[in-house]
Amino acid sequence: MQPTGYNLLHDPSKNKGTAFTQEERDKYKLNGLLPDNIETMKTQLLRVNEQVDRLTIPINKYIFLLQLLDYNETLFFRTIMDNPVKYMPIIYTPTVGDACIQFGHIFRRPRGMYISIKHKGNIAALLRNWPVKDVRFTVVTDGERILGLGDLGMSGMGIPIGKLCLYTACAGVPPALTLPIVLDAGTNNEALLEDPLYPGLKMKRVRGREYEEFIEEFVTSINEVFPDICIQWEDFAGTNAIKILDQYRNRVCCFNDDIQGTASVIDSGLLTACRISGIPLEDHRFLFLGAGAASVGIAELMTKVLIQKGLTKEEAFSRFWLFDRKGMVSRSRSDLEAHKLPFANNEIECDNFLEAIKIVKPTAILGLSTIKGAFTKEIIELMSQLNERPIIFPCSNPTSHSECTAEEAYTWSKGKAIFASGSPFPPVKIGGKTFFPSQGNNVYIFPAMGLAVLATKAKRVNDEMFIAALHSLSDQVSKSDIENGIVFPPVQNIRNVAEKIAIDVTKFIFDNDLAQIKRPKDIESFIKGIMYKPEYN
Repeated sequence: MQPTGYNLLHDPSKNKGTAFTQEERDKYKLNGLLPDNIETMKTQLLRVNEQVDRLTIPINKYIFLLQLLDYNETLFFRTIMDNPVKYMPIIYTPTVGDACIQFGHIFRRPRGMYISIKHKGNIAALLRNWPVKDVRFTVVTDGERILGLGDLGMSGMGIPIGKLCLYTACAGVPPALTLPIVLDAGTNNEALLEDPLYPGLKMKRVRGREYEEFIEEFVTSINEVFPDICIQWEDFAGTNAIKILDQYRNRVCCFNDDIQGTASVIDSGLLTACRISGIPLEDHRFLFLGAGAASVGIAELMTKVLIQKGLTKEEAFSRFWLFDRKGMVSRSRSDLEAHKLPFANNEIECDNFLEAIKIVKPTAILGLSTIKGAFTKEIIELMSQLNERPIIFPCSNPTSHSECTAEEAYTWSKGKAIFASGSPFPPVKIGGKTFFPSQGNNVYIFPAMGLAVLATKAKRVNDEMFIAALHSLSDQVSKSDIENGIVFPPVQNIRNVAEKIAIDVTKFIFDNDLAQIKRPKDIESFIKGIMYKPEYN
């Protein structure tokens, strides 16, 4: 039933605020509840931008925008879509990191679903409390490894909320089809446990069999309640992230953005960096600082790309070296976790990253360590001595955990570095030349993947779909961007970029019999027709 009067003004999916026409005001009993002047969305956008610009602290801008989402969904998404360069860093990285840290202190209105381990045995019933019966996407976290910030428990809910906003803003996935979820299994963050405003379970994290049963019941229940759901796993701790993905990827429609999404966008950047350097992909040598789920995901996906180019599996793996907190991942180590073993393909014994560079002589170094400043002046200068165009990718985020800044990379390499980071950095001027740092943001990939899955009702999400996405993304970097050392398309074009990736992935899904609908004659028009447009009806 269509709400009227005061209830309509408090329904974010239907509220137009001051843009309700006189006819609508008469029909829905809104006269007297709004100022008489009927405004256009253009005027409303002017007001929103002015109000945001009055705020100086990013977290306050974030709070304002989430309140806008709470009362006028259409205006919120139009605001983001009209200026993604301005607003994406506010609703997602880096500001979302602060929002998660302060989640209990800035909490106003609940969004999504909060499912704790105490609900075991009753999860399906809880999910049926959600008012929308046809949910297609959920971003789910247990809050144990939020960005580079560690265990934030239930406060990690800011990540699913932010990511699903980007599904809509960047790729046009209808917001009504999305559901953010946090699985609360406790937290080992003592500060949160002692914080009177922390709204999650105040107990240590549950591990082992009880935790595994919790995840199993959740997966079974959400597929029972929402049969067409696609699960995006987000910010689980490394071992759990890999284990959960391996356990469910062939059972249900799901993917892990930290593993597969990160891999796809960073590998796309590496493909483009190869074009900039003039060195073929198969001739590069990649050294990773950090050997967690994200590093392994990037390396493993790229080995598949190399195998598609004709290399053997052994040849592909031989292009990668991993360095963790105990040193080089090598055959001499007896303490390696299972996911690192495929990369223990060398005899190097070294516990100093600078020395590892001297031994390996990489063409590219990638940082996923969350160690601020780990790429020192000496390291970048050495990379610049070894390579005419060294590839420097400090991928950790938020900005406070980046292995180096753009200014450091360009300055210490004397402008030679091919640079991309996990967090945004401003342009850098050196000797009269301006460098524009690229950001390897997963937002290039996961919203487009979501749109393709929505369009096709894909049975599964596999690595080959992410390979199709990374090639599509790299192909969209223009010749002029290549000449300027830029490895990703401009963020201001994100909606067009996501649309093209979704089209290419959709074609792959149909070509490989992964769809559950009949192939349309014109896939491009089909995709465009599905995409949500933030307009008043």
